[in-house]
Amino acid sequence: MPPRFGKLDLAAWAKSVPTINSYKTEPWILKGAKILTINMEIDDDPADNLIPATMHPSIPEYAIFCVTTYPESPVGAFSIAEVRVSGRTGVRPRGFVLRSYCDNDDARREMAARWGYPTVAGEVKLDIRHDRVVGRASAAGKPVLECELLDRDMISGGDIQYIASMHLARNKDDGKLVLVQVDPEFTFSKAERGKPRIVLLDNDAFGAGSYLRLDNPISATFTTADVTLPKVRYICNPELPAMQGTTKVAA
Repeated sequence: MPPRFGKLDLAAWAKSVPTINSYKTEPWILKGAKILTINMEIDDDPADNLIPATMHPSIPEYAIFCVTTYPESPVGAFSIAEVRVSGRTGVRPRGFVLRSYCDNDDARREMAARWGYPTVAGEVKLDIRHDRVVGRASAAGKPVLECELLDRDMISGGDIQYIASMHLARNKDDGKLVLVQVDPEFTFSKAERGKPRIVLLDNDAFGAGSYLRLDNPISATFTTADVTLPKVRYICNPELPAMQGTTKVAA
């Protein structure tokens, strides 16, 4: 059986991708981040249309819903909510980011220009209760995402493993589309797990259309961590398999 590849319509997505200014950005260290992550299985066949050809779909395919608050950064506090679709570049698991809603204009610009995050303006909140953690995002007053971790239970940070992100962006220097790998480092000070629940999802708000169909819940975690957004190490040609089209840009 031949390998499967993503079927993302690059021409359509290229109309709204961010421009990355350089591959030589310096890291940011963001202390005390609070991160809610929900993993949900999704219908495999349509979801192939939500990852580029450089990636293989994961088996089973799943979506990652992440709401993070950063109490401090070089541009002040900000929060970000995003939806990713799982896949692999070569053999390594990665999550392709569909869209990232961010509530700080300076952070939105910097995240896009430095790491290629597909950021748009939105309101993002984390509501931490005794029995659950609720993440919400809205745009222009309209809710686009609400997700929950239920029945909070303490675990070790050593049990948490987040996968790296892949961001479709346009290189400022030559105008070409690239897939930028961003693999943050996490130092956990607290970790919890619970039952995942998606209360509300506006597919169109994340560019997913009819291709993102939720299936079985997988996991939910809530962590507190110091996060290092790193130098960009690898970029990929989004039209070629990762084994052929990956370029190393930093040690």
